[in-house]
Amino acid sequence: MVLTPLVLIHVVISLIAIAAGFVVMAGLLNARRLDGWTAWFLWTTVATSVSGFFIPADRFLPSHAVGIISLLVLAVAIPARYVRHMEGSWRRIYVLTAVLSLYLNVFVLVAQFFSKVPALKAMAPTQSEPPFLIAQLVVLAVFGVLTQKAVSRFQSANLAATA
Repeated sequence: MVLTPLVLIHVVISLIAIAAGFVVMAGLLNARRLDGWTAWFLWTTVATSVSGFFIPADRFLPSHAVGIISLLVLAVAIPARYVRHMEGSWRRIYVLTAVLSLYLNVFVLVAQFFSKVPALKAMAPTQSEPPFLIAQLVVLAVFGVLTQKAVSRFQSANLAATA
């Protein structure tokens, strides 16, 4: 499979966003802000969502819908973090939207695995078969548990700025 420069840049940004997102998730679970990682995560997630719209497509794809949803979620997460400084209920809103934006990136990653990895594509060629649905349900369940724990731990913590 040959990637165009635009697709390669999009994929690299996406992987950076996901990696940074997992670091931020670990910070949330340990009641740490991780300001530098958070900035990387939020802005690379914006970049991956926006850059996806520049990849040529002959029709509106599910990834476009996820990109729109992601940008709407980030339009709440970024002000919750940087304008409202996670004060009061904005802390919970920030955690929920940050984790949701990471989940959406991972959702697309799983879909791409099933689209590009031959063994996975053979198991779910249309991505409507049970293996794909089970994989996405497992991801959703894991994120559900992590979200509950992150909200609980991050909500009540006395936060100090950390890298």
